Amino acid sequence: MSLRKHHIAEGLMGSQYETMDEHMQRVARHMTERHPVSRNLAAHHTHEVPSRGQRAADAMARFGGSWTFIFIFMLILVSWVILNSVILLRTDSAFDPYPYILLNLFLSMLASIQAPIILMSQNRQSEVDRRQAEHDYEVNLKAELEILLLHEKLDGLREQQWQELINLQQQQISLLEKLLVEKNAK
Repeated sequence: MSLRKHHIAEGLMGSQYETMDEHMQRVARHMTERHPVSRNLAAHHTHEVPSRGQRAADAMARFGGSWTFIFIFMLILVSWVILNSVILLRTDSAFDPYPYILLNLFLSMLASIQAPIILMSQNRQSEVDRRQAEHDYEVNLKAELEILLLHEKLDGLREQQWQELINLQQQQISLLEKLLVEKNAK
């Protein structure tokens, strides 16, 4: 960036260009070069194709966090308990008698597999959220700086108009003084 552009960016942001963080430098460049900061993050990251494992983790997290999963899971649990209770009542020996230790084992295994997969999906989503937050920060910072520039321009225009009014008033006063001198001379 040229020195003039550095000066403009430093004037707006109140710090040396070299001391600014990456986001502020990007906004400063966009401000001085008059380029937009906003971009479509979804289209920008479409080249990042998730792996098969990442897609599976996302699908499992979507299904595991749905009402369909809850209803199917409740149906399986109730069926398990009813089936074991009926077998216990008829034959006096069920394959998983109360307190359903085998069911607890299956539930523990499901939880131990499902939890890390859901965490992987959440980590991917938090990365997307972090990029979105950084982008929002840059857009907001640029908008704030653009507003400051508009205020400066308006203040400059207002100052210029005041100066023009003062000049016109001085001209009118000098014309009135000439008229008074002419009137007094008659």
